[in-house]
Amino acid sequence: MDHPRRPPGWTAPGPAPAGAGADPDLQPGADEDLAYLAGDWRLFQPRVGHRWSLDDLVTADLALEAAPGASDVIDLGCGLGSVLLLLAWRLPAATLVGIEAQAARAARARRSIRFNGVAGRCRVAEGDLRADLGAVRAMVPAGAALVTGTPPYFPPGTATAAIDDEVAACRIEARGGVEAYLAAAAMLAAPAGTFVMCFAAPEEARVAAAAARTGWAAARRRYIIPRLGKPALIVVEAFTRVAQETRCDELVVRDAGGQWTPAFAAVRARFGMPTRPPR
Repeated sequence: MDHPRRPPGWTAPGPAPAGAGADPDLQPGADEDLAYLAGDWRLFQPRVGHRWSLDDLVTADLALEAAPGASDVIDLGCGLGSVLLLLAWRLPAATLVGIEAQAARAARARRSIRFNGVAGRCRVAEGDLRADLGAVRAMVPAGAALVTGTPPYFPPGTATAAIDDEVAACRIEARGGVEAYLAAAAMLAAPAGTFVMCFAAPEEARVAAAAARTGWAAARRRYIIPRLGKPALIVVEAFTRVAQETRCDELVVRDAGGQWTPAFAAVRARFGMPTRPPR
């Protein structure tokens, strides 16, 4: 098991994970990390390839601002389960369901759920969110108070080839893009539910058009700026079914000197992460 460095004297807040116990399936393989996620919770992820990232963290953060008391959560294209588990860490009474098309990533997500001891309230259904929503609907028959999604960023033919099929499916819209996520969310959210999605900043107009077609209106919009003075790379939006004025803000991740900003440190603190790098 990996033991990443943490700042001296820092203690992780929040619930402890259940751990691997005697289950050999909950030990990381030679090609895996068992990475820290929220507090002391862990996430199985590949050492090489598509790993959990800033996109997942800022999506979960805005989701909890937009739907702070959500009791039922669905994560579309949940991948390794990072957004699902970030939300589970913050919502101890919630029931959470993910849907993931890639069998290997769905399996890793289920292992992480078991490792963290939340299999009683977190589940992952394997399937394509464009067609295989029956199992998810059955798990949350009244619809979810909160639906989240972090779609792939690149339409086919617009990005360089990935190192393998698993990475390609996380980057390229092989199973649909923002349109498919907005449509699936419309079918799975409760009537008063909220959908929160992260997407590439150049896709704002495309997202707005797809949201209008699927009955969603942007209530919150957050521009994620990687470094002070740089343009936003990604946007996180919270949608509801009620038309309203969109509240916009921005989150700057690093200052001009490359250090985490106080605002980003506060995001990390909300998920039980160190607010300063290890020495």
